[in-house]
Amino acid sequence: MATLPTLLVIDDEVRSQEAIRRTLDEEFNVLTVSSAEEGRAVMERERVNVVLCDHRMPGVTGIDFLKEVRESWPDTVRMIISGYADVEDIIAGINDAGIYQYILKPWHPDSLLLNVRGAAQLYDMQQQSSNMDLELRTAQPVLQRRVAAKHEKLRSHYEFARIVRSAASPLNQVIDLAARVADCDIAVHISGESGSGKELMGRAIHYSSPRATKAFVIENCGAMSDQLLESELFGHKRGSFTGAYEDRIGLFEQADGGTIFLDEVGDTSPSFQVKLLRVLQEGEIRPVGCSRSRKVDVRVLSATNRDLEEEVRKGRFREDLFYRLTQFVLPMPPLRERKMDNALIAFALLSDAAPAMGKEILGFTPEALECLSNYQWPGNVREMQNEILRAILLCDGDYIGAHLFSPKVLRAAPEEQQQDMGILAGLDGSLKDRMEALEARVLNECLIRHRWNKTRAATELGLSRVGLRSKLARYGMEKKSE
Repeated sequence: MATLPTLLVIDDEVRSQEAIRRTLDEEFNVLTVSSAEEGRAVMERERVNVVLCDHRMPGVTGIDFLKEVRESWPDTVRMIISGYADVEDIIAGINDAGIYQYILKPWHPDSLLLNVRGAAQLYDMQQQSSNMDLELRTAQPVLQRRVAAKHEKLRSHYEFARIVRSAASPLNQVIDLAARVADCDIAVHISGESGSGKELMGRAIHYSSPRATKAFVIENCGAMSDQLLESELFGHKRGSFTGAYEDRIGLFEQADGGTIFLDEVGDTSPSFQVKLLRVLQEGEIRPVGCSRSRKVDVRVLSATNRDLEEEVRKGRFREDLFYRLTQFVLPMPPLRERKMDNALIAFALLSDAAPAMGKEILGFTPEALECLSNYQWPGNVREMQNEILRAILLCDGDYIGAHLFSPKVLRAAPEEQQQDMGILAGLDGSLKDRMEALEARVLNECLIRHRWNKTRAATELGLSRVGLRSKLARYGMEKKSE
């Protein structure tokens, strides 16, 4: 059962005390006294929500007593009650005493109840506000520690050392350059094919820079129209265009003090490039529909899979913007140029994805790793991630086998075989040589898909088991098939 709010009534007339008690005692814990001295004693031992004091009392006026209440018990809501003759005196002292309500005699019961009820609600609101202030003051150090811990977690997660590569990887040289430029507050352009890790490199640069504790925001510039892209990056005012139902803060303003990563910047139109150039030159953004510019302090990282120099030569990308974005250029090597990293990346993708899919998979078979190494990965890491996810879904054992990969990965041949396959398209080599190279590749792919079950492979290829073994011996594959 909820505790009733406490009302202290101070009135030297007992009949008046009883009348107020009868009116309010259903909603309040009513305490009555006859003098300021008695009222002071009650307030020293009781928590009083509202005090209702008669103005005319022996020894001290109601105004003077309520001034004392304001000093000693500031949370208590103060009300005064008196007749018409005291109006001028009371009005003169209302501000000094911080009086919430002045009630005239004779009062109406409903009016008195509403006024005192309002005073009690005011007391509750003041307490809630005080509690919220206290909670905020108490929570601020906790929030600061949480934010610091979050930034530290992000910093450690995206540090250069966590980018997966081998000791002999060509990516090491790129990372060395990125680590040097991270501390320099200049624009960095990251070039490379789709899926080669440009965004990951951008995050590593930001979280290794002095701006690491500020925002890092990303926008794909090739995914939207000029108007929408301008609104996303620079913000807009309500009503500035159809569908702008409220003000929007753009990503440049959100990233103030931090870093913005403009992906696929090479896909922007010439008209938008002019607006982006102005932001980079002036350090100011102007929201759509706004007449005033706003200063922003943002480091710009950009990326594209296009050849920006070629785009400039063809007139599709502004030369002045090109030089603004490419103060330092980092080329990301494609996965086919870092085959020594394939196995490490595959294991990293497996360790991240398998638990999330509810699977306990220990690794890959040697044959599966060979297939991953042989494939060229035109879609780079993103394509490998899709392939690993597919294999995890299909895997029922402890290790992912090559047969779980898609046909395009299974058909990939080692480099020496790929060179042999070049005979098929070249002008040199006999028909016999060309056909044998193709036959060996078909046999390898079929056997892998059937997990080296020679009976099933022979059936699919229309061969007898003896005939298949003969071909395997001819191409030096009989040992591998055991």
